[in-house]
This record gives sequence, structure tokens and C-alpha cells, in this order.
Amino acid sequence: MHAVTPTLELRDVTKRYGHVAAPTDVDFTVTAGEVVALVGDNGAGKSTLVKAIAGSHRIDGGEILIDGGPVVIGSPTEASALGIETVYQDLALCDNLDVTANLYLGRERRRSRSLLLDQEGMQAHAAAVIADLAAHLPVLDKPVSALSGGQRQAIAVSRAALWGSRIVLLDEPTAALGVAQTVMVYDLIHRLRDRGLAVVVISHNMADVFAVADRITVLRLGRNAGEFRPGRDSTDDVVAAITGSRELDAAVRKENPR
Repeated sequence: MHAVTPTLELRDVTKRYGHVAAPTDVDFTVTAGEVVALVGDNGAGKSTLVKAIAGSHRIDGGEILIDGGPVVIGSPTEASALGIETVYQDLALCDNLDVTANLYLGRERRRSRSLLLDQEGMQAHAAAVIADLAAHLPVLDKPVSALSGGQRQAIAVSRAALWGSRIVLLDEPTAALGVAQTVMVYDLIHRLRDRGLAVVVISHNMADVFAVADRITVLRLGRNAGEFRPGRDSTDDVVAAITGSRELDAAVRKENPR
């Protein structure tokens, strides 16, 4: 049986800030049709890693591979060209624009040989993507400012699904959402996976992580601290890796063997 080539792979990735390096020599993989959660305490290097994948930061060591081939991601535009889309915690939506305009912001379609926007084409395509994701949204010409937090998140995820042909990164996707809205976002994440996308979820919420992830990668102090699987490993196992208590217990046992 042949090993599956990861859609996204990070090998020994390091980012330096002066004399400080975080992350340091980090390995990470996610394959098509898989959700991998990236977790760790504040300062563990999660955000920096995501920004490196999204093209906002350049790495100082190691390499990033897409479908097995090394790439250099120097900007968000280059990341988008590689099929990578990121949904940040602030969602980056324009409240005064409607749903369709937000989905196509900066990528508007124009009519053939015309400066006029192809409103009908954009709306039809947007509606198809939203329907495929089963996102519960009102009419597409409603201003985003009138929508709930869960609906706004659905727009951001739909935009990522519209443009991300390979990889979608979701930063704290359920932050400040209620229970019903959180369940809707869980469903959206599973639908992204079912469409064959490689999905990376960054979250502090262990309930979220265990609800959506196929695998969990833990970073601690900028380095890999373990990989876990819901159904096989427990929340306590993941928390122990995040806090370092697992390492402390091992050190104590080594110092005080029975």
C-alpha cells in the first residue's frame, strides 16, 4: 500500500525573531479530505506557523511542500495561487457589502469585454457554493452587518471554499459563537473535508478540536510536542502535552524510579 502524499507538509520549519526562534524545527502534515487541529498555549508558535502557510510571514529555515513539491510562499497572493485560503478570527468581512460582494471581494467577475460586473454569474456561483456547504444564509443581497455571528462565519468559510482549491486554514472558527452557531460551523468544517480539501483548524477550545479533527498536532514552546487522535486519545492527553505535564511526569519518574 502506497503512502498518501500530504497536500501540505512542513519540514523542520523555523521562524526567527532576532535571537528568538518560534516555531523551531516544526513538522506538520495534512492530507486531502482530512481535518488537522493545531493546538498549543499562547506563544507556542501556532499563529506564526499559520501566517507562514498563508504567506504573511517568510520562514527562516526548513521547507514547505504542496502535494510533495517544495514551494516558497512570499505573500498571501502567492498562497492563494497555490490554492490556500485562510479564515482569520476577525473574518475580514465588509459590513456594508452583501454576501455575494464579500465572497468576490477583490476577485470580481466582469462581463465579457466589458467593465460591468457579472452580478448574475457571481450570485449564481456563490449560491451554488453556499448550497453545497449547506450554509444557512438569507438572501445573498442582504448586507453582512445584518447577519448573526454564525452566518458571518459561514460567509467567511464559504469564501474560503470558493477560492481554496487545496487547503483551508481556520483560526479560532467558533470564537464568541453560541451553541447552535458552533454546531453549524462544525458542519461547515466537515463539509470542507468531504469536498476533498485539506483543513487546518487552530483552536484553544478542546471541545471544538475533538468535535472536528481527525488528528491533533500539539506545539509547545515552539516545538512539536505530540500528535493525537480523537477516539484514541483523551482531552487530558492533549492538555498534558500542551502544558508539559507529561514531560514533567516522565522526568520525575526518571529521577525517582521505583
